[in-house]
Amino acid sequence: MGVSELEIKQEKNYLNRTIKEIKKQISEIGQKLYQQEEKVTEFKKYLWDNKQGMDAVEVSAAMLESDFEVEQLIIKGKYLKKLLISESIPYFGRIDFKTDNTVEKIYVGITYVDKDNNHLVYDWRAPISGMFYDFGIGEAFYNAPGGKIEEQIKKRRQYKIKDSKLIRMFDNDVNVVDDMLQEVLAEESSDKMKNIVNTIQQEQNEIIRNENDRHLIVQGIAGSGKTSVALHRIAFLLYKIENLKSDDVLIFSPNNVFSEYISNVLPELGEENTTGTTFSDFAISFIKGYSKIETFTNFLERYYMGNEPNEKLVKTKLSDGFKSVIDNYVKDLEDNACFKGSIECKNRDYTSNDLNDFFKKRYSSIPLFERIISISQNICRYNGESNGKRRYIKTLYEMSNIERDYKKIYKNLFKSKHFVNYYGKELSDAEINSFVNKKVLNYEDSLLYIYMKGLLESFPYNGNIKQIVIDEAQDYTYLQYYIIKKIFGNANFTILGDVNQTINPYYKYETLDTLKKILKDDTRYMELTKTYRSSEEIIDHTNKILGLNFVSAIRKQNNIPVLKRAEKEIHVQLSDEINRLTKTYKSIAIITKTDKEADKIYKMLNKEIKDINVLKAESQDFNRDLVIVPSYVSKGLEFDAVILYTEKDNPYTEKEKYLYYVVCTRAQHELIIYNQK
Repeated sequence: MGVSELEIKQEKNYLNRTIKEIKKQISEIGQKLYQQEEKVTEFKKYLWDNKQGMDAVEVSAAMLESDFEVEQLIIKGKYLKKLLISESIPYFGRIDFKTDNTVEKIYVGITYVDKDNNHLVYDWRAPISGMFYDFGIGEAFYNAPGGKIEEQIKKRRQYKIKDSKLIRMFDNDVNVVDDMLQEVLAEESSDKMKNIVNTIQQEQNEIIRNENDRHLIVQGIAGSGKTSVALHRIAFLLYKIENLKSDDVLIFSPNNVFSEYISNVLPELGEENTTGTTFSDFAISFIKGYSKIETFTNFLERYYMGNEPNEKLVKTKLSDGFKSVIDNYVKDLEDNACFKGSIECKNRDYTSNDLNDFFKKRYSSIPLFERIISISQNICRYNGESNGKRRYIKTLYEMSNIERDYKKIYKNLFKSKHFVNYYGKELSDAEINSFVNKKVLNYEDSLLYIYMKGLLESFPYNGNIKQIVIDEAQDYTYLQYYIIKKIFGNANFTILGDVNQTINPYYKYETLDTLKKILKDDTRYMELTKTYRSSEEIIDHTNKILGLNFVSAIRKQNNIPVLKRAEKEIHVQLSDEINRLTKTYKSIAIITKTDKEADKIYKMLNKEIKDINVLKAESQDFNRDLVIVPSYVSKGLEFDAVILYTEKDNPYTEKEKYLYYVVCTRAQHELIIYNQK
């Protein structure tokens, strides 16, 4: 719908008025912050200089006042940061909402802007702003603090504003699947993931704003915006939940490259970045005796490079049934544990029967090693000894058949009848030592080791984390979810993944809905069914890989077919492809199947092609202009154009079709495939 010259003039005036108010508030808040910071500094100095002459009540009251002043500084500082972000683009949308006999213009932006108790701009996370994403022209509603508000949207307008200037605007009567979305999709990729706050779709918004369910499980196809949705959901929860801070949120990412890739989204939305980790980085704090834990990426590399001598054993370790093997093994350790001898104390002597009674009955509900601690505490308490706990713990271990040697206990797990019955045969000492006596613990062993240790001494409960986000959910086993849930038992979970992007060759979910049995109550399963990443031609190709027919492309057709090429003179071919693609696209990736192939291509091209680099799982810097990246590092990333390369004798096989699907779906506009039948 066209916009009249008069309306354009009115909109420009409103934009200028809004920007003027933002600049004014930036100046005023900046000045107040400076003055308040000086005041707090002087107050703390006064408190330090005079605390000797103040009683405890006065000191406590003064400290509370100081803490309140600091808290106010932090709040003002955060809002100032949001205003600075909004100065160049104060809003991106507007709805005219009719209530009773009045029509209210609701401008939607990154943060709110008020003047004289009037809203110039509403925060995109405000309840009333949700209508911008969920409704077109016609009946609409939102849930206000006082109840449900129902009326009509009379106008829906979108803006492109850049550097405080109105570039263009247009009205439409549908939600955001329109020209604005297509314009954003047509833009070239950048080194970091961008926020999608101006083009959030209705199915995405339903997940972002979900407040009714404690836990969410989201199945989303490749390119459906799962990670963006997760990050915008975090921003929404930080806005909505009182006292929730960024430090209270933990994100599990597939690798460090991906963590770096998403690091700009929350700051663009005016929020602090949350704590991020990979499972391997998270696990190392619970495992002693090993210098490192193998990353998930290196675990995959071990398989795809053909460096795993016993694939059956790895698959067995990762199977859901292995949890029962460890459960039964630890129960045997508990049942067979006993004390011999007695302990003489000041007020009472403890016979072996007394100690065994403590162990088998009084403290039978707690983990094995925790029982030793509880018995020693009981002895100290009864005999009035405040410093004897360590001595009694040492004595109890010496007079029992219990050893607190985790490596030895883990090794004996694979000699136990429970393992042999489950696996079907015994392992030799040499086979067991090959994965136990290593400096770097294998990825699959780290899961079992943490679980076994948790059963023996309890899982280290963490109540500080209130929200957990797990991305690429299909890459985590049932046991991993069990461990994470035990450690963060009080947290709410948002779990996002795609069973069609499973690249773990030993483990696969039929549906992520099965994770409900881990999270239990108040869990909702949701789906994202539209893809915004790839062109129709690329989607048609990737659908055929897995036999899918429900994936539809939102991006317009670009009439560029997926090209398949055979390797002839690969050096010349790749050089020509890159020279052609760099004239059109900003980000280009050569995705190889293995690390070895990535290194080979890099050595071949780096002398003549400027700024080409290899992206590995351990890479710290991330530049997507022109990269060579192994397949199992590319997950979650996207590029304008992708050249998929495997050596002639190493094409993706039927067993590797999910990995092949993943790498093909990294391409947005153009996909070229070498040596793949």
